[in-house]
Amino acid sequence: MAFPPQKQDSQPGKEYLMHPLPQHVQKDYKPSNKLLGKVALVTGGDSGIGRSACEYFALEGATVAFTYVKGHEERDAKDTLEMLRKEKSSDAKDPFAIATPDLGYDDNCKKVVEEVVNAFGRIDILVNNSAEQHKANSVEEINEKQLEKVFRTNIFSYFFVTRHALKHMQEGSCIINTTSVNAYSGNASMVDYAASKGAIVAFTRSLALQLISRGIRVNGVAPGPVWTPLIPASFDEEQVVQFGTDVPMKRASQPSEIGPAYVFLASNADSSYYTGQVLHPNGGEIVNA
Repeated sequence: MAFPPQKQDSQPGKEYLMHPLPQHVQKDYKPSNKLLGKVALVTGGDSGIGRSACEYFALEGATVAFTYVKGHEERDAKDTLEMLRKEKSSDAKDPFAIATPDLGYDDNCKKVVEEVVNAFGRIDILVNNSAEQHKANSVEEINEKQLEKVFRTNIFSYFFVTRHALKHMQEGSCIINTTSVNAYSGNASMVDYAASKGAIVAFTRSLALQLISRGIRVNGVAPGPVWTPLIPASFDEEQVVQFGTDVPMKRASQPSEIGPAYVFLASNADSSYYTGQVLHPNGGEIVNA
């Protein structure tokens, strides 16, 4: 599928401006209460993969809270909340969105966790999903400010949210980190982004080993090309048109094709023997890892 040329001038991108709009849940998906009674926190849950994970979690019975960037993503956050309210089960509590200025800083992450715990008492499922990316033709173009910003968003936030959430997670809880196929294949035009995603893989594997004794599983998802707001916000119009055509399936995925991976990893009934692992919904790229 070729996408029409389009460009957004700032990050984070806005989903409501995309054409066509991304799909978040497969039409033939059949929920089965896999997450009934669970409380989930998803960072960057207002759009893209994060929104898809939130919707699938709600369909499976979970109570869902998600973060979005204050002052930039209000419209997308509102749309997501409306969807979640329609999809939530009768046993779940009302979903809510948490506006945050920047999850790259510890105090902001602490406040997010405190809001969720004050509302729901605990966290059973943590999805670290915040991300940003920028094109650069050479590593020489990546200045200190950009490098720090990418790492703060893409990996510092994962550390900070996790360290505060763990105080409120019990045996049987799980953490799911969003990494990328770029962590394995590399990306010549986004060296800093790919490096940050590689750090997430190492973080996932190491944290999984650390938390085994506490009965908390830690896994990751490494999507290939996905039609999310990051794409028109990161690439020029011609790259948007060609986006995803270089993978074996010759197309980008929709978020709806990635979200079920998060349900699988969040469900103890499905993945109780998985920890330190990464799932690879990437359209056929062989990563051998």
